[in-house]
Amino acid sequence: MAKPNSLSLIRPQALLSLLQFRAAQVPDSDCLLLLALLEFAVTPPKMGKTRGMVCARKLTNDSKGGRWADKAYKKRHLGNEWKKPFAGSSHAKGIVLEKIGIEAKQPNSAIRKCARVQLVKNGKKIAAFVPNDGCLNNIEENDEVLIAGFGRKGHAVGDIPGVRFKVVKVSGVSLWALFKEKKEKPRS
Repeated sequence: MAKPNSLSLIRPQALLSLLQFRAAQVPDSDCLLLLALLEFAVTPPKMGKTRGMVCARKLTNDSKGGRWADKAYKKRHLGNEWKKPFAGSSHAKGIVLEKIGIEAKQPNSAIRKCARVQLVKNGKKIAAFVPNDGCLNNIEENDEVLIAGFGRKGHAVGDIPGVRFKVVKVSGVSLWALFKEKKEKPRS
């Protein structure tokens, strides 16, 4: 095995400082050339933004790519809003397929009254919560209902698993008005 020479055992940074000291004492051409080569090898290249008069396009494109890291920008531009049942709107009409009871999550013990609804606009079937005590009695199968979000931007609320919508109107009459007995459901 070949024996390493004494220079290969010295770290490049230490060798650089040694050559700088030697060049300050005796400035010969070999020493200055070696010093320039070593400085180039030791100092890392500077990274970062491009600079100069002709770099506008690159800077613009880089910042466009970085926008996707912003959560709000990504949500706005991915187009997933149209894949949701409401497809970007706040309310939607639907036809009641059946009345269902959904068990509450632990530690609560109850059966939450809901309705299975098929949306008119795209045919998607969703479960919608029927608020207030006894309001499920105002809803029959094949009734037209107006559905709204449940208030958490597409997330389930409270202890009702998988239910992200609520019933607002039945046959064009507010469910709250029916509950308060201010209005009656029209005969169909």
